Amino acid sequence: MSLAERLQQLESDLLADPPRISAYSELPCALFRYDPDEEWAFRRELQKLATRIGNHGLTVRLLPLSGLVWEAIESAEGLEPVVELEATRGWEAAQGQVNTYLSDPDLSHLPVVLARHIDGLTPIPDCVFLWRAAALSPGFYLVSKLLDELKGLLRVPTILFYPGILKGQDGLRFMGLSDRETMANYRVKIY
Repeated sequence: MSLAERLQQLESDLLADPPRISAYSELPCALFRYDPDEEWAFRRELQKLATRIGNHGLTVRLLPLSGLVWEAIESAEGLEPVVELEATRGWEAAQGQVNTYLSDPDLSHLPVVLARHIDGLTPIPDCVFLWRAAALSPGFYLVSKLLDELKGLLRVPTILFYPGILKGQDGLRFMGLSDRETMANYRVKIY
């Protein structure tokens, strides 16, 4: 199916009563995959989708994961220690430090940062679009890990827009990165 056809299917499922994006009440989330080279076309279509959904009475909260990553870094120790670490020990060490910030519940655990942004939303009429997921690459935080850790934290229908390549029936490769294994078990509906 084309990008437009899959967006149309997602729109239909979000507008259904109840929404048909997930079979799990503890994780009312779905993943919408698009090719990384379609980023700019996807962004235009995402804005149009949010408007159409809003025209049906739903409130769409567009939440960029890139902003959450920067927020988590800033609230942990700030960017300067990461910059210094990269200058002295290299990119891999700096990336590992950011992963620690995003993974450690005592610092700036990414699922908790996200949950703070959606606290107070109600399942109807609100929904959340998580986008700009490329900010998690190449190894800041695994999308599959984020989805696992969101279980029980989400109450509103949430769509995570995933830049990736589809391999086989359900296998996904984040950002099309060749060093990534294909992930087939996200436990969420994939559009």
